[in-house]
Formats: sequence, C-alpha cells, structure tokens
Amino acid sequence: MRYGFIKVCAATPEIRVADVDYNTNKIIEIIKESAANGSQLTVFPELCVCGYTCGDLFNQSVLIKAVENALASIAKATEGIKTLVFVGAPVEVDGKLYNCAVAISDGKILGVVPKTYLPNYGEFYEKRHFSRLSDLSGSVTVGEQTVVFSTDLIFASQNNPGFTVSAEICEDLWAPQSPSISHAKAGANIIVNLSCSDETVGKAEYRRNLVKMQSAKLICGYVYSNAGDGESTTDLVFAGHNIICENGKVLGESKPFRNGLVYGEIDVEFLANERSRCASGYYGEERNGHTVVGFYSDDSNCDIKRVYPRKPFVPEESATLGERAELILTIQSKGLEKRIAHSGAKTAVIGVSGGLDSALALLVTCRAFKSLGKDSKDIIGITMPGFGTTDKTKSNSVKLMEALGVTVKEIPVGKTVNSHFNDIGHDPDDRNVTYENAQARMRTMVLMDVANDNGGMVIGTGDLSELALGWATYNGDHMSMYGVNCSVPKTLVKYLVAYEAEKLGGEVKDILTSILNTEISPELLPPDENGNIAQKTEDLVGPYELHDFFLYYFVRCGFPPDKIYYIACKTFGSAYDAETVKKWLKVFIKRFFAQQFKRSCVPDGVKVGSVALSPRGDWRMPSDAVCELWLKSIE
Repeated sequence: MRYGFIKVCAATPEIRVADVDYNTNKIIEIIKESAANGSQLTVFPELCVCGYTCGDLFNQSVLIKAVENALASIAKATEGIKTLVFVGAPVEVDGKLYNCAVAISDGKILGVVPKTYLPNYGEFYEKRHFSRLSDLSGSVTVGEQTVVFSTDLIFASQNNPGFTVSAEICEDLWAPQSPSISHAKAGANIIVNLSCSDETVGKAEYRRNLVKMQSAKLICGYVYSNAGDGESTTDLVFAGHNIICENGKVLGESKPFRNGLVYGEIDVEFLANERSRCASGYYGEERNGHTVVGFYSDDSNCDIKRVYPRKPFVPEESATLGERAELILTIQSKGLEKRIAHSGAKTAVIGVSGGLDSALALLVTCRAFKSLGKDSKDIIGITMPGFGTTDKTKSNSVKLMEALGVTVKEIPVGKTVNSHFNDIGHDPDDRNVTYENAQARMRTMVLMDVANDNGGMVIGTGDLSELALGWATYNGDHMSMYGVNCSVPKTLVKYLVAYEAEKLGGEVKDILTSILNTEISPELLPPDENGNIAQKTEDLVGPYELHDFFLYYFVRCGFPPDKIYYIACKTFGSAYDAETVKKWLKVFIKRFFAQQFKRSCVPDGVKVGSVALSPRGDWRMPSDAVCELWLKSIE
C-alpha cells in the first residue's frame, strides 16, 4: 500500500436476467480486468449473479442452486488474485432466502453479508422473496465452503493496515440507521454498496449527494456499484450509475447508461488521520460487535493516478470561485464588524503598502464600514515609505486609498529608522536583519500610535502563508489589533483581490490589477539601479503555490512529508523538478517548526477555511518542537 492509497473499482457487468452462466463469465472477466489494472477492491451490483429483476423466479430452486454453483466458480476463478471482490447474489440459509453481498478473494469465499433493510414500496417488493436476518451472525455453506454469515462483518487486510471494508446493500444506504454507521464506528474505513437503484428523473443527483454525504458523515471511502443495462425493462430502467467517494469528495463516477468500470484511489491513511483528528470519540465504540475476517491484498500492480489540485485552497471551477470569494470576504468583514462594534473603535488604521495583503485588508475594512454605516473617511490608510519602497508600490497604495475614499496619510519612516540606528549603534550600510526589521517595527509603532491618537484599531494585513512560514517581523507586521487575513493563504489572496477588482470595476479595478501584477516583496532592501523591486519574497523562501500546497496537506490532511513530497512531485512535475520540490519542502518544514513562537502569540482574527493556525483554535504546537523526524521522512 503506497502512502495509504487503495485502488478500488465499481463495476457494472453486462448481464442477462436469470442467465447465471452468462453473468458468471462476465463477472469473472471483469474481476481479471480490474485486477490487471491494479484494483485491490472490486464491487459488483446487487444480485448481479442472476439479476435483480428475476421476480418470482427467486422462488425457483433451479435458479438458487445455479447461483450457489456460480459463486463457487467465481471463487475458483480468483485463485492467485489477491483482490477483495463483492458480488451480489441470493443465498438460501435454513430455508430462507437472503439478498446478499458475497465477499471473495484468492480462491475463497470470505463471508456473506445479508441486506438489512428490504424495500417494500413503490416499484420494490423485496419482502415477497427475501428475509431479514434476525440473528446478528451465523454461518452458511456456499459450495463446499462454510463461512460467516452476518450483517456485521469487517474484512481487514492482513498486510495493509487500514484497508478495512464493510458492505451494505442498496436500501441500507437510504435507511435512517444505515448499517454503514455501525460499520464505520467499528473500524471500517471503506464501505461498499451493492445496489440496483432504478433510474428516474432527478434520482442520479439525489443518489450522488447521498453517497457523498454518507462518506463525509462517516469519514470513509464509499464504493457504490449500481445495476445497469441487462436488467429487465418490464417496468424499470437501470443506468449503471457508479460512484466512488472519499470523505464527501467524488473520486470517480460513471455516466448513466454506460455499463463498465469506474476506478478511484481511496486514501485510508488520510481517513484514519481525519477520524483521529476530529471525531475520535465516535470510532471504536462497537468494535466488539463485529466479526473481523482477514484477507491478503496485493498492491504490486497499483499505479497511483490520483490527481491533486495545485491550489487546494482555491476552487477549481470559476463559478464556484466567485461564490467562495464572496463568502470569504463576507466572513472576514463580519468578523471585523463585530470587533469594531464591540470595542467602540471610531477609526480603523491600516498600513497600505501597495501589495496584495494590505489591499485585501483595506477592501475587507471598507466592506465592514459600509455594513456598519460608518464613513469610509474614518478608515485611515497610511503609506510609510522606507528604504526599499518603489515608486510603483507607493503610487498604487495612494491611488487605491483615494479611489476607495479613505483618509490618506503619508508618514515616511526612513529618517526615524536612521535615528534609531544611531541610538543603538547600528551601521546603516550593514543591511542585515536589523536593517530590515527595524523598518517593520517602526511601521507598526506608527500604526499603533496613530490608532491611539484617533480612537481606532490597527487592522492586521498578514496572511496564513506568512504565518506558516514565520515570514513576519516579530512585533512588527506580526502584530495588530485584529488580523482579517490570518487564515487566508497567499494563493487565495490573489483570487479574492481579483474578484473584488471585477466587482468594483473602473479605476479600482485598474489599480488592483496593477497590484496583482506586482512581485511579492517586503520592500525592506533598496530597489535596484532601475528603481525596481530587488527583494523578491519567493526567491528567498520559495514559491507560495508550493508552500500553500505543503501547508494544506501537512495541517489539513496530516500527511507526512514523504507523502507530501510524492504527491507534490506528481502534481507539479511540469513546473518543478523533484530536487526543487524537496528543497522547498525542507524549507517549509524547518520554518514551520522554528517559527511557531510567532504563531503562539498572534492577534485575534477570523477563521475562514478548513486550515487556520491560531493557538486558540486549530493549531496547538510547542514553540520548541524539533523537526528532525519530519526532515528524515523526506529522505
């Protein structure tokens, strides 16, 4: 099992109703095909060995005996194939017929799971033919094999920890108390559903949402295999709508009315970490009530093809991006509204540098003031030219403030900083960290004092990416009275500013577009000979698109660095070679650990997404933790 990935397959074979031999051959063909493609788990539809729509033919012993022989044949055909397979079949036990999921692997029938909830409404009349299991468990002989017969089974790989699977059947998912709930609580990371859900208008969307939400609710992988072409169309049509989900995300889905195979790669390490991180109290409670059945899986042919977005914090669909941007800006502004109203602040003071972060903070503050019915002139924007300020950034900062109608102040800090250098005996020609940080701290002092002088509060501009890397001067830009950007990563800041530019239009759009096209820089070192920015942040700490990728999968998903490195190389292969990815991942790990002391005392600020680093909320980490284990993991 590479990095926790389990390759799964939801398969809809071509069948003929009651033609058991034909169906058996098709099932065996697909088992071999899916195994050849690296599938470690293959799921077939409900009652697929004979067909769900057999009706009263289920009462015929000829059919039931043929199905029993077919299960033995399917098991024999899997000899040497270490793929866990679930097929749907009617199974007779003690004179009663059950609608079952039969688990098979490497020549053996492992167990039989009967359906818990039998629909008997509308087009369904399963109680006419099938029984519901009254006892929790027992045994059944299929062919010459006697195996466990129970609704409460967990099939657990003996060589791939975390690859744990339980089954439910069609209506079980629709029921208020789905069996998958207890299965997941007992330790099943993957739920399979053998289904024969007919197709009607709007049902595909409902079915998809149901599978997504069940996988999210249970923090599990969910493999849903649905019957398709070949079932009787006397009254119904079946579309073979197969769905593979992981924790609320669709990994694979078939188009309706196309029999075939759908693959996906479920990350059971992620699921286990997610359960441990946010819902550990729900899991393990019912483990004693389940029977665990072991099997051996083979991942030697499992080629991981799962694709990860390069910008995990940014929606991939443009329509969704607009909705998300509006929501985030609203969350930011509402957080600030509450703080301003509660504190009784008359003004808001912001250092506006001509960069992305301060532009976003200013836009958010303007929204908050508008919502509060306050005059935008009570927003005091201050540009504080220093040793590295360029004409472009200074001009953009002033133009933006004027266009938004806020009060503009220009307070140069160079003279005061040079006086400070003289006080502490620092040579201004020594452009070390003191040279840079003195400017940042001086700017913060100016902002704080102006806020005190005007009954206001200082609005922080630093973003989540800077907090993660510690790319902020302690007690400089690190400090404010409320940080509106503290859980917005740099890759998302760009999209929020671009969204607001389009929304506001006109002159504001032109200015924000210029800011978006400006290189990211703290501007603490003098410009080059042409007056351009000489100090470029991404040259110093690395590309923010990489760091935001690392941050998301390190904090949100709990991935170890070697796994992050693996998926980053696959994701950014065309943009960065493996050595470059490794270089910046090491930088991320080192800085993330070393700079925790700055995060341990950050100002208040609103959480907008699933990743935040406030010590009062999502991230509690000792400031003196050592990163050596994580660095070794990369190697």
